[in-house]
Amino acid sequence: MKPGIHPEYREVVFRDTASGALYRTRSTVTSDQTVEVDGRTLPVVTVDVSAASHPFWTGNQRVLDTAGRVERFHQRYGRRPGARGRG
Repeated sequence: MKPGIHPEYREVVFRDTASGALYRTRSTVTSDQTVEVDGRTLPVVTVDVSAASHPFWTGNQRVLDTAGRVERFHQRYGRRPGARGRG
């Protein structure tokens, strides 16, 4: 690697605002805020969603009723369910 052109790769902490979870990892992201973790002062980056609060990972995902939506569309626009259009 060429010296002096790459950002510093260091330990940082990501904080999830929804759950308050802290994730310690390495990154080139910069931040003015710091937090003390295990006796070390590290830069902290605030994120809105992480695996601790995302519906897919927490199991709180909504299941959409797509069949009901399709039936309502057919009723609204006068089509028979299962009828194929000319293509």
